[in-house]
Amino acid sequence: MKRLLRVAAMAIGASALLSACGGATPDADQEGLGTITVLAAASLTESFDALAAEFERSHPGSHIMLSYGGSSGLAQQIVAGAPADVFASADEATMSTVDEAGLAADPTPFASNTLELVVPVGNPGDVNGIDDLARDELVVALCDPAVPCGAAAVRLLDLAGVAAAPDTLEQDVKAVLTKVTLDEADAGLVYVTDGRAAGGEVEELAIDGADEVRNRYLITAVDGGPNPRGAAAWIAFVTGEMGREVLADAGFGEP
Repeated sequence: MKRLLRVAAMAIGASALLSACGGATPDADQEGLGTITVLAAASLTESFDALAAEFERSHPGSHIMLSYGGSSGLAQQIVAGAPADVFASADEATMSTVDEAGLAADPTPFASNTLELVVPVGNPGDVNGIDDLARDELVVALCDPAVPCGAAAVRLLDLAGVAAAPDTLEQDVKAVLTKVTLDEADAGLVYVTDGRAAGGEVEELAIDGADEVRNRYLITAVDGGPNPRGAAAWIAFVTGEMGREVLADAGFGEP
């Protein structure tokens, strides 16, 4: 919570600085940019929420409509014709689905993420490392391999030579985190950013070699989306200075 408040304070400070410098808004169009529909990986929730609040303050008359979920499911929605202006994916493979359908205008890498172990407060399962995910007596939560966090988990487990015994396969990383937070799982693999966002609700355990399995996030305007001007402005904001600062504070790495 303190971290999110710090992000919000930083955003407000940046807005005040822009006004003080005479550049009150990056976009001077008084009519604003309208509604910009953004489909984004669940792991971007806290960062994009903070950025959307600042974007709307600095672009009067604009509204960021955010929809979060597993990247692969969001990609399928876009390919099926769901109206969207921007898509932010948690890995390159999922973005390629949209790109191959001719709907990704210009995919741009903007962040990266790695996995870590999370356990309930007090670590009731006595989990000490990734090897413990093979213990049959533990309740283990992982992302489904069809979504980026699950595909990354498969690569990391293979690298560690661990045959995990998952009891549940979730459709996005926030669902895994929720299982652990509610003590419904003894351990889960989530992104570093999600463990950090949970604050004291879980305990985080770093994994040796996790940096070797790094997901690269990409963002694109959706070709044929209803608001291409708004899409371009939002992407520029996310990949600009404010976006980089908020993402870094949340624990994301360079793309």
